[in-house]
Amino acid sequence: MWVIGTCVLALAIAWLGHWVYRWRNPKCNGVLPPGSLGLPLIGETLQLMVPGDSLDLIPFLKDRIQRYGTTFRASVAGRAIIVSADPKFCHFVLRQDGKLFESWALDTFATLFAQEGEAGLNVTNVHKYIQGTVLKHFGMEALKERLLPLMEEVSQATITSWLGKESIDVKYTTGTMAIEFSAKLLFSHDPTQSSKKLGDLYSSFIQGLLSIPLNIPGTIYHKCLKDRRKALSIIRRTVKDRLSSHGRLQDDFLCHVMQDMSKEKFLTEDFLVQLIFTLLFVTFDSVSTTLTLALMFLEENPKAEISKSPITWKEYKSMPFTLQVIHESLRLGNISPGLFRRTKTDVEWNGTLSRYVILTSRQTPTSVLALNMMIGNSCRIHIPAHWGVLIATSLFT
Repeated sequence: MWVIGTCVLALAIAWLGHWVYRWRNPKCNGVLPPGSLGLPLIGETLQLMVPGDSLDLIPFLKDRIQRYGTTFRASVAGRAIIVSADPKFCHFVLRQDGKLFESWALDTFATLFAQEGEAGLNVTNVHKYIQGTVLKHFGMEALKERLLPLMEEVSQATITSWLGKESIDVKYTTGTMAIEFSAKLLFSHDPTQSSKKLGDLYSSFIQGLLSIPLNIPGTIYHKCLKDRRKALSIIRRTVKDRLSSHGRLQDDFLCHVMQDMSKEKFLTEDFLVQLIFTLLFVTFDSVSTTLTLALMFLEENPKAEISKSPITWKEYKSMPFTLQVIHESLRLGNISPGLFRRTKTDVEWNGTLSRYVILTSRQTPTSVLALNMMIGNSCRIHIPAHWGVLIATSLFT
């Protein structure tokens, strides 16, 4: 009996060793970028979760760029990925979006944003429609014609509410302000008609995005799913009401999209709910981070002229330095540190040292990080004048 047990154990050890070897050395017709896949299943997920300074590269990226260069392989959440901070390669990926590459998300993101099945696979096809529709309601023309005074009014009301308070959670309050403002434009949401604030729901939701996906009561992920359902319920209720009352039109994003449902077959009730949910998420996370940084930078340089009259479009366009402050805050805020793309076929890329081949279905988080460690420490300092020479030097593109 012990002989059989020994043989089974030996076979198990041999199989495990072979599996680990295959994990760390995947089959490839060319040369993969340098890097490490870490431990089986876990990969390098724990290293990725190590926090860093707000205005610097996270340690995971910083250490590996110094060790392997701007393009390297890694493993996150059991997925083998190629990470690139090479501007030329990132430009190549974005140029080939929909051809050699397609949109992709980590399993947790795909579950929370319902990017599964046909809706998730056709993101590239519907992107153009969504982009055009969103720009009609939030783009430069909309800002010029009607949004600027509305934004100023909401901003003043929010700042006024801070008076007399010892401390303010700027990221939360600005995020709540942004999401309530956007919800009104997207589907005419009235916060007084709901017992739960959308800002609270999205704040909880964001905390669960990068948490361990254990749907057990008491965990962050469980609360994230619970608050996600509440937010979706608020949106779905409005969508259902609109669909059941065709004659009641609103001057908002939802009304515009509903009018296109007969022309665009992908515009279903579920799609509309998920679309609005995602747009609100983008608003909450990006605007709150950017405004928090902008206020911090402005507080460090408190030179301002207070005006009692509302801002006009002409005044807004005549403030180039203000626009530079906004762009610099967006750069340092790094709202979107990476874009995930998945290869449709083997992709060859001629690097400076060797030819790299990205395997089929190997995920590529295309970095859009606007920090370049090769140009010195000034890239981590808030210097709006960076944007005064941007066109001439293309330093941060």
